[in-house]
Amino acid sequence: MRNPLQDQLLKAGLARKSQLTRAVQEQKRKRKGAAPADQAEQVDGQRLQAERAERDRALAAERNAQARLHEARSQARQIIQDHKVPMGGEIPYRFTDGSHIRTLYVDARLRGQLAKGTLVIVRLDDGYALLPRTAGEKVAARVPELLVLDNATRSEAPARDESEDEYYSRFQVPDDLVW
Repeated sequence: MRNPLQDQLLKAGLARKSQLTRAVQEQKRKRKGAAPADQAEQVDGQRLQAERAERDRALAAERNAQARLHEARSQARQIIQDHKVPMGGEIPYRFTDGSHIRTLYVDARLRGQLAKGTLVIVRLDDGYALLPRTAGEKVAARVPELLVLDNATRSEAPARDESEDEYYSRFQVPDDLVW
């Protein structure tokens, strides 16, 4: 049984009866889900499917990594918002952020806590915030590049030879030296 389009093609002479029967047979095979006629086509199909699956896995892994990074940044931002210490004062406290020297104005109590390492400085948007040490450690665990200054974990200066140490040991330099 042919459809009206096939009848019209036969009447117009655009198709032969053998072509129509072949087309009908191919359609039946496709509906039944017959296996590909050639083994090479099947292997190529499986290879393409495996490549596509691998590419999809790689893209999913990249998306997951981006999502975890975004989540960690959001958590760090929330910790900073919740635990930041209000700063204000007239004493400038200078610190380095990368290759730049930055200044925060604090009072004497905050300056002493920064020098001891009980407070840390973290980056918040375009500015900086003061956090208690425990909150600063949480932020550093999530996004290390947000931690700008932590005086408690500062490494000591490189070792000098003993003759220089003896000479300079006579001069005491305070930890909270104002620049």
